[in-house]
Amino acid sequence: MSELDTRTEAALAAIAATVDLATLEEERLAALGKKGWVSLALKTLGGMSPEERTAAAPAIQAARAAIAEALEAKKAALE
Repeated sequence: MSELDTRTEAALAAIAATVDLATLEEERLAALGKKGWVSLALKTLGGMSPEERTAAAPAIQAARAAIAEALEAKKAALE
């Protein structure tokens, strides 16, 4: 799950560095959009064994929650 952690940290850093709402929306789509990397990671859960899924699902959900929180906070700060 190190790749997940790395991508999450990079997304959080990019969100923190965002200076306008348009760029913030681009970051949201890149991570949480239909074709975003978090959405794609969630889609891989179906092909995993139950043991793998038990380990991976909470980590992916935590990454999604952290990014969503950061996006919401940054959006409020920019508005």
